[in-house]
Amino acid sequence: MTGRRKLILASQSPRRKELLALTGIPFETASVGIDETFDPALSIEENVMEISRQKAEALLRTLPEADAGAVVLGSDTTVVLDGAALGKPGDFDHAFEMLSALQGRSHEVLTGFCIVHDGESIADYARTVVEFGAMTPAEITRYIELMQPFDKAGSYGIQDPLLACFVTGIDGCYYNVVGLPVSKVCAALKPLFPAES
Repeated sequence: MTGRRKLILASQSPRRKELLALTGIPFETASVGIDETFDPALSIEENVMEISRQKAEALLRTLPEADAGAVVLGSDTTVVLDGAALGKPGDFDHAFEMLSALQGRSHEVLTGFCIVHDGESIADYARTVVEFGAMTPAEITRYIELMQPFDKAGSYGIQDPLLACFVTGIDGCYYNVVGLPVSKVCAALKPLFPAES
């Protein structure tokens, strides 16, 4: 193949940019808006992979002809508590309600990803169990006011200051909780970018 194959991350999330950079593969970022509503007919695992696919394919359709052979990576993260997916909070009260429900117990974080290229796709997901200690209502309020976690599933970012004091356990990939299961994504991308790995 002549020239360098282009990798495009279908996200403007600064967290996902930082995580994908850990693979050492050069990439660009772009994104298009899609409906991220879960399909009740699908499992949560299927939903995060399906939304990831939709993100990647929507972006692929917007690319110029010169980039038609690009590899596009889409990803979607959700927090799962008692079998129910917690999306992004709509406002302060919603965020407070979510964080209060997560206190003193464990929950799951699922991140799906889909790599689309040359008419093919590779989809997978990772699951991490996270345990929080108890935060007081005042601590929850302070966290929300300072960190403004309204763009984060479950109303928190595990990498945020203030929250580190309350994460009592992680079982699985830490990077998955931040927004991208780096080891699984890297393994899936390596065959497509052998010169970079």
